[in-house]
Amino acid sequence: MKSIKLVLIAVAFAFSIHSNATNTEPAKKKSKTLISQEIQKFLKSPNFQIERDIKVTVRLTVNKKNEIVVLSVNSNLNLYEVEGFIKSRLNYKKLSEKIENKIYTLPVKLLSSIN
Repeated sequence: MKSIKLVLIAVAFAFSIHSNATNTEPAKKKSKTLISQEIQKFLKSPNFQIERDIKVTVRLTVNKKNEIVVLSVNSNLNLYEVEGFIKSRLNYKKLSEKIENKIYTLPVKLLSSIN
């Protein structure tokens, strides 16, 4: 009888660990997708001409007020205009949904406005 209880407890424990682990991944993916969509919306229509496609990496976090706080903008080019543009458009902008307060690293690609 004790061995049956022990087996049932072990199965229940294993099931709870498995279900808990599988439920966290969609939430993380949803957070990153939401942030990406919001950033895309905030960075539309830059106030300067982009001569060639620019790839940057933006490190950011979300504060207690659910606002974006840009930590850094990294690129292989030292374009202060792009860094200033991204920071001015993103810093302290409220997100539409509550997001976990942690550091996110997102790739951002600014497409050339010259054909």
